[in-house]
Amino acid sequence: MNTEARNVVLVHGGFVDGSGWKGVYDLLTADGYSVTVVQNPTLSLAGDVAATRMVLDAQDGPTVLVGHSYGGAVISEAGNHEKVSALVYVTAFAPDKDESVNMLIADPPPGAPVPPILPPRDGFLFLDREKFAASFAADLPADEARFLADSQVPWGVNALDGTVTHPAWRDRPTFYLVVTEDRMIPPPAQRAMAERAGAAVTETGGSHAVYVSKPAEVAALVRRAASPGPRA
Repeated sequence: MNTEARNVVLVHGGFVDGSGWKGVYDLLTADGYSVTVVQNPTLSLAGDVAATRMVLDAQDGPTVLVGHSYGGAVISEAGNHEKVSALVYVTAFAPDKDESVNMLIADPPPGAPVPPILPPRDGFLFLDREKFAASFAADLPADEARFLADSQVPWGVNALDGTVTHPAWRDRPTFYLVVTEDRMIPPPAQRAMAERAGAAVTETGGSHAVYVSKPAEVAALVRRAASPGPRA
């Protein structure tokens, strides 16, 4: 597509809802983009893809589809929608065909920090509240990190097991924000997924919650993905 995308759709990951995108939303809407935040329920990958496709159906032209963390798995499948002009992964999983998030986290790099995910409870996962800040939101003010810990959204085990049928990054221009102090998805794993996807890579410091702590950097990458012409 040679037309600049003026629509942006933002997809959140596990343990959180879409409200963390507000800083990115504010910056992009101030620039004139039409921005929609998907409140994907994170119960199953198929359900989250359906929720995202419903939002994409409502867009009026080329759309940049952005995913954070588990949201990367969602956009890898939902990104095949005809209105998606580019994909942006924000320290996100980028599964290949027949891969799930569970498969991607099964063999962490040696010495990588282990996310403090508690044993499943009635089919749902939570992070240890006392360890949430250090693992997920180390660069946020303590009160903001505590709020995220105390407002966790139950993440369905079935969502982690859902597999991608055709990764949209095979067919769409793809961008990846690698976050070098992420303690949820190890930076080496981020770089490997970005390389496999043929993504244009930007690196920044920050925590897994970089979309909250550094909205300007995320918004800048979205603008780049929205622009027509060479993007490498």
